Amino acid sequence: MPTVTTNTAANSALRFLNFNSMQSGSSVSKLASGSRIVKASDDAAGLAIGT
Repeated sequence: MPTVTTNTAANSALRFLNFNSMQSGSSVSKLASGSRIVKASDDAAGLAIGT
């Protein structure tokens, strides 16, 4: 009978790595644009007032 094993530590590390990668990507896009509001999810009210 075949057994399936998983490396839970590696799965957890991958999850946190992906989360941190998305967060740093968001920060880099804000820095690159030079604007406080890049998209509506950053500050919907501020975006409505600013446009």
